[in-house]
Amino acid sequence: MSNLSSPRITKTPTAIMQIGRLERVTLGERVHAELRELLMSGELAPGQKMSLRSVAETLGVSIMPVREAVARLVSDRSLEVLPNRAVRVPLMSRVRFRELTAVRLAIEGFAAEEAARNRSDADIFAMRRFEQAFLDQARSPDPQADQAVRANKEFHFAVYRATGLPTLVGIIEGLWLKIGPVLNFDLKISPDRLRTGGAAEQHRRLVAAVEARHGATARKALADDIEGAASFIESTGRLMD
Repeated sequence: MSNLSSPRITKTPTAIMQIGRLERVTLGERVHAELRELLMSGELAPGQKMSLRSVAETLGVSIMPVREAVARLVSDRSLEVLPNRAVRVPLMSRVRFRELTAVRLAIEGFAAEEAARNRSDADIFAMRRFEQAFLDQARSPDPQADQAVRANKEFHFAVYRATGLPTLVGIIEGLWLKIGPVLNFDLKISPDRLRTGGAAEQHRRLVAAVEARHGATARKALADDIEGAASFIESTGRLMD
């Protein structure tokens, strides 16, 4: 009687190799990503409150990954916990807003110059796609503010990703986590602001400059966009003194 044994597996089967590496993303990381996106896009306003339970129910997850995600956002001051354990988007003071605006002008202005230096044709295509999405809302007789603020955020980050500098994009994301919630003061407070605020024209100038590889011109267009929005936001009286 022969002695049979199982064949040894000496290498990874081709079918498994073709799958590629699977990304390990926890529920907490997914919730964190969703909340970050809402903050950066200006879809959550300063002072807006939420409970951990309501967030968990809305996203269809247990409360543990929500608690994990919120703890990370609280640690970098993007959210704050109130005495009753509710979570709130921090209020924005005029002094802090001006500080963040000054930092944005320096860092995002540099990013605009680098985008003009390093952009690809695919980058220009992405910028124009989000520029058009924003323009569609600006020209609409019934603009959707949420779609406008999302398109504005996606447009800006299409420019920043064109730098080819992931560390720089990460720094800008950190700024937008803090400044994003006040952007709705600019684009949500009045539908007329979309048509008259000048952002669509500044976006057009920015794309044209990046496409032509004119770094200084790109920086100026971006600065005009940031400063125009900042001036209007201060005029609303919604910032704390």
